[in-house]
Amino acid sequence: MPKKPTKIKLPKSFRSKSKLGKAPGAINYVGARKEQLTQIAAIEYNDSILEGFESHYSDLKERISPELTSFVNIVGLAEESTIDAIGKSFGLNNLLLEDLVDTLQRPKVDEFDKHIFGVFKMLYLNPKDELIIEHVALVLMEGVVLVFQETKDDVFDGVKNRIAQKFGRIRSRGADYLYFALIDAIVDNYYVVLDEMRDRIELLEEEVYERPTEETAKKIQLLKKEIIRIRKWIFPVKDLISRLIETEHSLFTKDTKLFLKDTLDHCIEINEDLTLNREMSTSLMEMYMTSVSNKMNEVMKVLTVIAAIFIPLTFLAGIYGMNFEYMPELQYRNGYFILWGVFLLVGIGLLIFFKRKGWL
Repeated sequence: MPKKPTKIKLPKSFRSKSKLGKAPGAINYVGARKEQLTQIAAIEYNDSILEGFESHYSDLKERISPELTSFVNIVGLAEESTIDAIGKSFGLNNLLLEDLVDTLQRPKVDEFDKHIFGVFKMLYLNPKDELIIEHVALVLMEGVVLVFQETKDDVFDGVKNRIAQKFGRIRSRGADYLYFALIDAIVDNYYVVLDEMRDRIELLEEEVYERPTEETAKKIQLLKKEIIRIRKWIFPVKDLISRLIETEHSLFTKDTKLFLKDTLDHCIEINEDLTLNREMSTSLMEMYMTSVSNKMNEVMKVLTVIAAIFIPLTFLAGIYGMNFEYMPELQYRNGYFILWGVFLLVGIGLLIFFKRKGWL
């Protein structure tokens, strides 16, 4: 039984009214998860030490050890005062914080004197195979990576598992490598999304060939819109990775830039797949219109053949339906049966003729 196309949930637009009249740098949460409280958990490590703790925002900065690499995960962006307090404790610019709590912010990377700020979108499938798009902001500082996200669900389990392994590469490297690993995890999950989109396109192709309906056209239009919106979040990432590779910021080492080049290769491949998916979704509508047109032509051909057969029969019936008194054939004892025989011969003869011509 064919798999049903996955319904993709995409973020709605909240920006239209929520930011009207606000000054630049105003910390105003733009999103749908206003009930999510801010929770803070941290993992600190080096090649021989691994520690974890949960913290309140008021003492977060003091609890971070300067001798270890710190992965600080801040979940929940709706508490604007909390985000503001965290930003002040780490010396983050208000314009940065404004983008951080804006879940519709386009992916970007900004460099500051003491930190590098990046906004990305996590795309992943939930247990129901629905696509979820989540906002995530990453801040790289000396020895610390701050991760701001809306919910606990994310794509970072692989990174956390690697940190838990004592002899993993990530344990022996600094915060810039952790920053790379988190971005790489986000990018790798784009492949999962693209595979799902390809499956949906293939299912719709089968539907277009076999049983196109008006509902098929609606599915194709929805698919095109989803691909366009997904492309909006994924396509800019390639340029952001290139910018990180070319940066002269002291927070990034040459070794980490080499790993980022591998991520850049993935981004190039992903963008090519995105373009291909977009073209395929466009061709799906053309295929649908062609298929519907072909089916209509088949119907018209059948109706035309039927009409062509009945035209001579109607002509004969019309002649012998005239009310003239002297029509010799009307006096034949078997005239009625002879006329039916002519009807059958004409009809069968036309069918044979159409068949030989390849019209049937």
